[in-house]
Order: sequence, then C-alpha cells, then structure tokens
Amino acid sequence: MIADSAGGQARGARTAPLRIGIAGLGTVGAGLVKLLRGNETTVAARAGRPITITAVAARDRTRDRGVDLSGLTWHDDAVALATDPDVDVVVELIGGAEGVARRLVTAALAAGRPVVTANKALIAVHGAELAALAERAGVPLMFEAAVAGGIPAIKTVREGLAADRLTRVGGILNGTCNYIMTAMRESGRPFADVLAEAQALGYAEADPSTDVDGIDAAHKLAILAGLAFGRPVAFASVHVEGIRGIDALDLDFARALGYRIKLLGLARRRDDGVEARVHPCLVPEKAPIAQVDGVFNAVVVEGAFVGRLMLEGRGAGEGPTATAVAADLIDVARGSAVPVWGRSADGLTQIEALPRTAFHEEYYLRLNVHDRPGVIADVTAVLRDHGVSLRSMLQHGRADAVPQDGSAGDPSVPLVLVTHRTRESAMMEALGRIAALSAVIGAPAMIRIDPG
Repeated sequence: MIADSAGGQARGARTAPLRIGIAGLGTVGAGLVKLLRGNETTVAARAGRPITITAVAARDRTRDRGVDLSGLTWHDDAVALATDPDVDVVVELIGGAEGVARRLVTAALAAGRPVVTANKALIAVHGAELAALAERAGVPLMFEAAVAGGIPAIKTVREGLAADRLTRVGGILNGTCNYIMTAMRESGRPFADVLAEAQALGYAEADPSTDVDGIDAAHKLAILAGLAFGRPVAFASVHVEGIRGIDALDLDFARALGYRIKLLGLARRRDDGVEARVHPCLVPEKAPIAQVDGVFNAVVVEGAFVGRLMLEGRGAGEGPTATAVAADLIDVARGSAVPVWGRSADGLTQIEALPRTAFHEEYYLRLNVHDRPGVIADVTAVLRDHGVSLRSMLQHGRADAVPQDGSAGDPSVPLVLVTHRTRESAMMEALGRIAALSAVIGAPAMIRIDPG
C-alpha cells in the first residue's frame, strides 16, 4: 500500500502544472509568455502536463510589453524567485555574467530549484561552478537558448552525438557580425556605415562591442567546446578577434581569390590539446558555411563516426530564443534531464588549452606598400627566413594617390599574399619584420583561411 501511495503521488506530481517564474521581461521574456500561452495545448501535450507562469521579475512595472501580466506575482528583486513557494522552475532571462543574474541562478540551484537560462555569458564564465552546484542539488540547469537561438545546438552536441568522439565544433555564432560582413560584401560600404545601419534596424546594440569584438561568439564557442570535448567550460582560453579591422578592400580581394570572409568560432580537438578561437576567416565561396548570410547562424560539428553536420537558422530574436527556452522547460516537465556538460563532474577531462602560437593555418596577408622595385623580394625574403611558403600573390594596379602617410614619393599599392599552411608563431614573427620594412605603409592585415 505504501508503494502504491507513493506511486500515485509521483504520478500526480507529473500531471500537475509546472509553475515557472520568469526573471527578465525583455524581448525574449515577453516572447516566452506569448509562446507558452499561444501554444498552450501543444506545450502541455508534449510536456505531459501544463506549463504555467505564476511569477515574474523585472525592473519596470509600467512598461508595456505587449502581454497581459495581470494575476502574476511580481518581484522587484529577481532573486526572490528562487524561494517563491509558487515557483517550481526559475527562468533567467536577465543576461550578464555577474550581478542579479548570477545571484538568482546560484540561489535557485542552492534552493533545489531547476533553472532554465538563455544567458551565454553566465554559462561561459561560471558554467563549471554552476554545474557543480546543480549536480550537488540534484536539479537540472538547462541552457539550450544560450547558443544559436532556435538552432538545437546544445541538444545536438550533448545528446544527439553523445556516443561519438567529436573533433571539431563551431561555426557562424553571431548574427550581427554575419549581417555586417554580408552587407559590406554586397554593397562595398565600409564597416562604420554598415554598423550604423545594423543599429538602426535593431540587429546591433547601441554599444556593439560584445558582438563586433567577438565576445558574444566566444561565449557560445566556449560552451560548445566544453560539451563537445568533455572538459570544463573555459572561456578565458578562447583566443578572440573581432571584425573592426576588416576593410571593404579585403572583401574584394577575397572575392577575387574565390573566398568569402566570415567571423567564425572554431574549436578543434588535437592530440596535444584543444584549440578554441574566434576570428575572421576566408572560407571558399562554394563551401556550405559561406552561403550562410545575413543574421543567420550556422553550427558545424564533426565527429569520428558521424562525419560533418551543419545546422543553420536564426541565432537570436524573440521567436527562436523563446522556442529554445520552452524546449528546456518541456524537458524539465517530463523529467528528462541530463548532466549539465553531458557527463558528471568526475567524468570531465582536463584537456590542455593550446595557445595561439600553436595554431596551424593558411594565411591571407594584405600589405600597403610603396610601388617601387624590390619590394616583393624584400617581403618574400622575410617569409622565407621564417619558413613560410607562398601559395599565391595578387596585386592591384598602381594607385593614383600619394602614400597614406601623406608624404611625397612612390605611390602606394595593395599587395596580397596567400601562404601555405604554417605555424602561427612563425607567421607572427614574420609579420613583425614585414611591418618594419621601409616599403610597407601601416600595419599588415592578416586573416586566417579555413577550408570550410
């Protein structure tokens, strides 16, 4: 009789509504409210029970968010959701690696409450600590929406490919940068003009630094690399470069060479450790990832058995991100939880993070040089001295203007060199010497080449 009673109580708990509290009522928070109410029947059928919103937390009670919030408990202090007796699951949509978001998630897990978050910065920076806390509490910490919006990247890497040995993960992880690079390529306009347009359209924030300097993509890559390679998340080990230095001239040269330029996040598992880096890359124009344009994202995964997979879709926005949050809530409602990093903390491995000097790539170099005899010989001699082999060279015609430094003398011309695969440490040393040559004007531009 005791067993029957306990079983009945468990079945009753599984059919009772799952009560959620939402912290953060911005675009995604309001979108989640719309989705759960608009798709109420579908969500309940797939979750096995209703999912209801009982409480919210946000700073401004007077703002019109386009959703009816009457009847819900409103907390001015979001951390109060962690102990609200009418909340079963805390949904954190505030954002940021520190402050209220971190305090709320920590408090909720410590109180034994499941947490669903879209906060890539929090998971990338504090994911190891929070995963250990969730494991001790025996509750799920879910973050599908933290990477690539509506693309099921987390589930694919952590669950769908759980049996394979993954060797590479990454892709186009920031829609703002992808939009800017696409618009620059198609219109020939400079970075500053296209950035202003992206801000006017709502694709870029008023302060775009997190996006255009590569930080947002690095947060997502750190999470994917931790899941793919079974290691603690290690944001600090990601080498990060943004797109501010990409000139429209580089896009023209890339086209002439048969490439497009994309900001990529790349994590590779090598025998001696893991590379994790975010930076612009030349990719062959016929490669599938080169065709991903505008605000779209693409996640690429390679495994020893599965080969290469590519998932493409919208990486941000109200609908895609709210859908990913709801998917996690459905898993919680069904009791379908997996370890935060796909394995227990004891099962994670301390794989060495490789420094930038250990990277091996082909490289695109663009130099602005005085157009006079012997310049190419001087540049190629430096590359030769550092063991860098050239694959091709491209030079535009003589410029009409005087050198960029405004002095009289030889006109300047852009010179593009493409190398064979070489170690980045050798490339960095060679660039230092090339920049010091008297014929070279300004800093050389270097972009890595990815085979796509």
